[in-house]
Amino acid sequence: MRKALIAWGGWEGHEPRQCAEIVAGMLSDDGFAVEVVEGTAAFADAGLSELSLIVPVITQAKIEKAELDNLCAAVEGGIGLGGFHGGMGDSFRDQIAYHFMVGGQWVAHPGDIIDYRVEVTAPDDPIMEGVGSFEYRSEQYFMHVDPGNEVLATTTFDGTHAPWLKGTVMPVVWKRRHGAGRVFYSALGHVAAEFEVPEMATVLRRGLNWAAR
Repeated sequence: MRKALIAWGGWEGHEPRQCAEIVAGMLSDDGFAVEVVEGTAAFADAGLSELSLIVPVITQAKIEKAELDNLCAAVEGGIGLGGFHGGMGDSFRDQIAYHFMVGGQWVAHPGDIIDYRVEVTAPDDPIMEGVGSFEYRSEQYFMHVDPGNEVLATTTFDGTHAPWLKGTVMPVVWKRRHGAGRVFYSALGHVAAEFEVPEMATVLRRGLNWAAR
């Protein structure tokens, strides 16, 4: 049986515990043995190498060097890493090794909660199969991203809240490799209620399964 670790914490505005519980239910339904923990201490565990998947749900916060080193080594060694929104894309702001592994880092969401469109750019990818482009209401993430990411969906800034960004196309969903590990990220999922959007939940669920060893 594949094993998954979900670690939650950080800024409470992203409802990390509630989101972690929803993801745990998804993975359990898909046949994973799931452990849910609070904080980053589990990242230093030697047993990390026995996992199939690691899901951080930790916005901002801090991580100890031993924890980060072990986490990065586990992914480089073949453990999958997957997550969403600020729980993975805005974790550990002072740790560039983590950003390098994820393939991006949040820097802004002009207008805060707004309506925007998610454009599926890789409809033939199994993660996106049958998911058409869709309207979404949440924070529209502006991120610094790795140009080597395999982008599956994007959004375009219309300039309403930051005129200089008008026409900027920003990755929303991507997958990548880090060493031998698979990494999946979706910028969608500000709070637990967003899991009720079928496209958001479907893409995340498929992406986590893809990333898992």
